[in-house]
Amino acid sequence: MNPLLSTVARKLESIDTRVRLVMPDGEQVGAEYPEVVFHARDKAALLHLAAGDVGVLGQDYVEGRVEIEGSMRKLMAAAAQLLPGTPIDAARGGWFTELARRLLSVWRHSVERDAKQIEFHYDLSDDFYALWLDPRRVYSCAYFETPQQSLAGAQEAKLDLICRKLRLMPGERFLDVGAGWGGLLLWAAEHYGVDATGITLSRNQHAHVTRLIEEKGLSARVRMELLDYRKLDASQPFDKIASVGMFEHVGRANLQAYFAVLQGLLRPGGLVLNHGITAGGVYNAELGNGMGEFIEKYIFPGGELTHISHVLENVANGGLETLDVENLRPHYARTLWAWSDALEARLEEAGRVLSGEQGARALRAYRLYLAGCAMGFEHGWIALHQVLAQGLPSGRADELDDPSDLSYPWRRGYMYPTTE
Repeated sequence: MNPLLSTVARKLESIDTRVRLVMPDGEQVGAEYPEVVFHARDKAALLHLAAGDVGVLGQDYVEGRVEIEGSMRKLMAAAAQLLPGTPIDAARGGWFTELARRLLSVWRHSVERDAKQIEFHYDLSDDFYALWLDPRRVYSCAYFETPQQSLAGAQEAKLDLICRKLRLMPGERFLDVGAGWGGLLLWAAEHYGVDATGITLSRNQHAHVTRLIEEKGLSARVRMELLDYRKLDASQPFDKIASVGMFEHVGRANLQAYFAVLQGLLRPGGLVLNHGITAGGVYNAELGNGMGEFIEKYIFPGGELTHISHVLENVANGGLETLDVENLRPHYARTLWAWSDALEARLEEAGRVLSGEQGARALRAYRLYLAGCAMGFEHGWIALHQVLAQGLPSGRADELDDPSDLSYPWRRGYMYPTTE
């Protein structure tokens, strides 16, 4: 047995999940009764296994250089143990490293590039997403009020949580930045009576939501626009703004400007809720061991994460005052596993929807992406924060008197009911 294969054999013996590796010549190492089997089509996969570069191994799978047998849950349990360390380890970079990151982030997020990157992901296939999302196609972290709650119920709970945090009132002008397939936009309009505007860069989503608005008879006070956030008209300010699963696409270098845009669109005393994925590490620009490169190449080109501490810094520099911060990390782990399980249950249908060689590669990538992200949230390598903010204080002395033109109550009674 060659030394590299011996190294892999020892690594496989050291983890709890039973894994077997089958080489191109038929030689095998690992568990006798495996839960996960890797069939290597070339020897490069051996090196990636030995190094614990699970993201690169994922690329091998997408490109057909490796076949994998076993459930996604067992595969991810094995992947977490194969890592040589935590994928969020990163030292603080020097000034040159930070400058290079900033310049790259600026370059990646022009109006034109953002439109192409959103199209790459969200316009893959509406029918494909419908296979594993809830009926409203809410493509963001759900909010599980009980451990037994269904995904559909948890997504509705999340939509309502956002509306309650924003304290939406009938007739208010509400903006949903990156409105997706319209879940929040329509929930806010139907349950809270707001005048709602949503924007997206996805043509598929724009067409889908426009059709729903017409079918529901909401055209008089709900609209969906195919528009970049930088093109929004600030002459008519909004009372409340939500940004859900959007700021991950903005770019780290543009976050301050992004929050400044939202602040400029907001009436005095209005509220902004930003719901987005954050990095688990303070300094890492992406997950290590090839996982960040995998997501960049196959799933979210141009997607960038930052730690919540940097998010709050940019919120403040953008002219907003942070009011409340909530971490929903375990909720997203459960959401992603629900998506992963739903996709795994309908792989045959998904294969018909995503046909051809390119479709097969996309399906392989999404199988790993959903399960891998679930693992990432479980381990705290990534998180999900909701940040509620308002425009900077005006120096008023009546903030505690609950004036009608201010939205945020400076007491927690509205959030935490008293127990008797």
